[in-house]
Amino acid sequence: MKFKDIFKNKNTMNAENQDKEQQIDDATLETNETAEQVIVKELSIEEQLTQDLASEKDKHLRLFAEFENYKRRTSKERVELFKTANQEVLQALLPVLDDFDRAMIEISKSEDENLLKGVNLIHEKLKNTLVSKGLEEVEVKAGDAFNADFAEAITQIPAPSDKMKGKIVDVLEKGYKLGDKIIRFPKVVIGQ
Repeated sequence: MKFKDIFKNKNTMNAENQDKEQQIDDATLETNETAEQVIVKELSIEEQLTQDLASEKDKHLRLFAEFENYKRRTSKERVELFKTANQEVLQALLPVLDDFDRAMIEISKSEDENLLKGVNLIHEKLKNTLVSKGLEEVEVKAGDAFNADFAEAITQIPAPSDKMKGKIVDVLEKGYKLGDKIIRFPKVVIGQ
């Protein structure tokens, strides 16, 4: 009987050992699965961080490019503003300059040389000041071919000769430009 008891005890012990081994195997599997999940989670966190970094770099580059475009655009607008800032003042002075030109023609008919010299000095000073601010005269004279882009035709008259047909016969009012922009077109008479 003792042998049977030993055999039962041995079988019971074997069963208990197998249960313990199974528990150890299960625990090892769970640990391995947990470790794999941690590794997967770490990889996904690294991938997530890599994607976030790439996204932030892209945002940064786009923002930097947008800022550079803004700087370029505003500096261009500022240059244009400086070029044309005097436009209204210069346009207001153009009739004064025209009157001065007509006065110079009439004063030159007088016999007083001192008056002519004094007024001529003032006239030249005014012209030089306006030129220094960017004002230029549009070069149009009698005999030039008429170009509607650079002159305004006031009227047409019969051409004095066949050579003057379609050409400028007379310039009634000078034209001026500020930089590349014409601020007042010359008024001309063309031959028909």
